[in-house]
Amino acid sequence: MTAVPMKWRIMTEADLPSVLAMADTVHPDFPEDEVVFANRLALDPNGCAVLEAQDGIKGYLVSHPWQFREPPSLNSLLTMPAAPSTFYIHDLALLPETRRSGAATVAVDMMAARARLMQLPNMTLVAVNNSVHFWQRHDFTIMRDSELDQKLQSYGDNARFMVRDLTQKRPLVKRKQGRNR
Repeated sequence: MTAVPMKWRIMTEADLPSVLAMADTVHPDFPEDEVVFANRLALDPNGCAVLEAQDGIKGYLVSHPWQFREPPSLNSLLTMPAAPSTFYIHDLALLPETRRSGAATVAVDMMAARARLMQLPNMTLVAVNNSVHFWQRHDFTIMRDSELDQKLQSYGDNARFMVRDLTQKRPLVKRKQGRNR
């Protein structure tokens, strides 16, 4: 089987119907309106991307600067904070056939670089759908306390607030590369 070439590109308004359809498929227990995705795109256009393949969009990333320890409620509209203190990953979703392709790592690394350029000390997210182990592989750690647990209620009982410190250098992982012949 030959791998289908895919690459991340900045999301546009024209991508929103495809993104919403994918969100409904990948996250059926966490529905959000199209206006929420449009809001996040307007909030930080460079924090939103789609994974494009020859036959269509295979994934998306929605992220933006935000306030530390203040995860937004599901399906809510936001305005940019005056002094953001974290880079928040709202959603990273891949269709099943693109998982384990390395695309998620590329997306997380892109946003870590963006957050560092913005001089934000960390990235945060709410892990759902039993994704804690995935995020731990990307250097996120769980942060729990009663105040945060209260803020996560709209995400369900298994939701976890997670943080990745960007002030420490992450060791480079040597990836195997195929040999050219």
